[in-house]
Amino acid sequence: MGHHWIIDVLADLQAYAQRNELPALARQLEDTGLLANVEIASLLDEPATRVSGEVIETRRFLERSGAGRRP
Repeated sequence: MGHHWIIDVLADLQAYAQRNELPALARQLEDTGLLANVEIASLLDEPATRVSGEVIETRRFLERSGAGRRP
């Protein structure tokens, strides 16, 4: 099953926030989903392609900051 299930959970939470007029939470959940994609991709040594642009930029930032490095 892996880690990808969490992406669906975050998307469901984001949709709930949007439907229930919680825009700040919806934006935060979108960012969290992007970060989850990047981290999962780095664990699997896969390119982060589920979301274009922002994920790639987020991944570059995390790589420069040392986040996700394996011991």
